[in-house]
Amino acid sequence: MYAIETKDLTKKFKDKLAVDSIDLKIKEGELFALLGTNGAGKTTTIKMISTLILPTSGEIKVLGLDIKKDATKIKKIINVSPQETAVAANLTVKENLEFMASVYQIKNKKEKIEELIKQFKLDEVLNKKTKILSGGWQRKLSIALSLINEPKVLFLDEPTLGLDVIARRELWRVIEKLKGKITIILTTHYMEEAEKLSDRIGIMNFGKLVEVGTKEELIKKSKTDNFEDAFIKISGGEI
Repeated sequence: MYAIETKDLTKKFKDKLAVDSIDLKIKEGELFALLGTNGAGKTTTIKMISTLILPTSGEIKVLGLDIKKDATKIKKIINVSPQETAVAANLTVKENLEFMASVYQIKNKKEKIEELIKQFKLDEVLNKKTKILSGGWQRKLSIALSLINEPKVLFLDEPTLGLDVIARRELWRVIEKLKGKITIILTTHYMEEAEKLSDRIGIMNFGKLVEVGTKEELIKKSKTDNFEDAFIKISGGEI
């Protein structure tokens, strides 16, 4: 079964065509990066697939469930770590985890929180308020919170935006450990990040999904020497 399937997926905002008839298939357990320049349509696409907005037309299936008929069921098996760090600033790290576990009515609440503390190595900041933490710690906590309901599909929107090199690499290690266990859809502006983490990559331009493939396949298709040049050429830029 595919984790994500879209057919003729389209979104219009008044007279603007933001997403233009996208056909996409993402395999279960795959880490799929959706790339594009600003305004390419990737954020709108992610919002539709994650049930945040409805498509104008077309179909979306998440693990076989139809987005229009089964949105409530889909929301229970997905989660999103948004670009804006989704943490409660005045709560401690532990309180954030406890609060989110209560929101999702997690039955094995204590065990799940302990598991996430260990997985993300949150021990040293557990009793600190999140507003005093570095951006790297806040992003790690944000992703930990998005895993509290054990989602089968996780959307990571610019997970390392604004982080320094060391914090970014640490977060990459966390994400790599999730690969294969759940399906991850990643958006990023860092080409190195897409190369490092992705099984496959989709490139959008002017609302269309113009190419999909592995890093190697996209380099070959574009007849370039590296992935950054491949992205620029596929996106319509000049090298």
